[in-house]
Amino acid sequence: MGANEKQQEEHKLEAGGVPAPPTRSLHPAFYIALWITLSSSVILFNKWVLAAAKFDYPLFLTTWHMVFATAMTQLMARFTTTLDSRLKVPMDAPTYMKAIVPIGVMFSLSLICGNVAYLYLSVSFIQMLKATNVVATLIATWAFGMVAPNMKTLANVSAIVIGVAIASFGELKFDGFGFIVQVSGIVAEALRLVMVQRLLSSEEFKMDPLVSVYYYAPACALINGFFTLFVEIPRMTMADIFAVGVATLIANAFVAFLLNVSVVLLIGKTNAVVLTMSGVLKDILLVVASMAIFGDPVTGQQYVGYSIALGGLVYYKLGAEKIQSMATDAKLALGDARRNHPARVKLVLFCTLLGVATLAMLGWSRGMPATSMPTPPV
Repeated sequence: MGANEKQQEEHKLEAGGVPAPPTRSLHPAFYIALWITLSSSVILFNKWVLAAAKFDYPLFLTTWHMVFATAMTQLMARFTTTLDSRLKVPMDAPTYMKAIVPIGVMFSLSLICGNVAYLYLSVSFIQMLKATNVVATLIATWAFGMVAPNMKTLANVSAIVIGVAIASFGELKFDGFGFIVQVSGIVAEALRLVMVQRLLSSEEFKMDPLVSVYYYAPACALINGFFTLFVEIPRMTMADIFAVGVATLIANAFVAFLLNVSVVLLIGKTNAVVLTMSGVLKDILLVVASMAIFGDPVTGQQYVGYSIALGGLVYYKLGAEKIQSMATDAKLALGDARRNHPARVKLVLFCTLLGVATLAMLGWSRGMPATSMPTPPV
């Protein structure tokens, strides 16, 4: 405790007051790690359920997520104060049909396309394609007349498109239908974000992510349920559900819901810059995890393309001045660490180089063709 703080506490005691206990809160790094963990877990969990566990019902899975989210938000609204901010939103039936339902339609399409894509594409390649989300959203804002087209901005995001194109041409497990489905999901998500931005442009409709789930989830559940009823339910049996496991489906939906909660916590404890950098880190970790868990091959060409795309994404989100400021802060922090903890810095650098080398070798080995001769049939 500093001298000034100590004097303040002494003055409070002299005045008959009781010093306030020190407030303890979790470090923002905890919320960042929580969001990255849950976001990655949802993606890998969905991929496992749909592909590895052979539960070939992406529409049903998405509908189940929305039904679960609807139930959870309704319970939270009734028995907790977490969603009390919804009472400040002027929502009636006409407003809901005009504002929320169209967003729910786009949300449903993005979720459905995102889950269907897992049946055809690798997690690593899907994450690379998702880097173009920001480009699609930017073009959508221009198309809706929300922002005037800017050639300088277009040039800034062109690196993302070029990087993803390079990565796409290097994909070993490329599937045309899966690619179209994933791109459709990206377009639907961009349209949804633009619609939400238009809705929330007025202060009276300001909603945090969890309150938005409270309103969107029922509409999404009904829309998804309608398509599921005619597309998947006729060929689906209880044996399919028991095969993947009821407990597994409940856990899957629960993790997806916790992700929405973690978004609220992260936004409340950090800022947009931290959120952007956390998203980039999450994408990199997902590519590595998909290689290790599902054996997804990643070629050297994809490394180069994805690096270009991520660099373009960071530059677009942060800008040159912010990147330069962060680089300066990083250099100063590194210099202090070298002076105060030289051994620790060397260990971190060694582990980083070892990790990069291991990742490169893993991707190279995954991309190699099989060298063993096939066994002839007897």
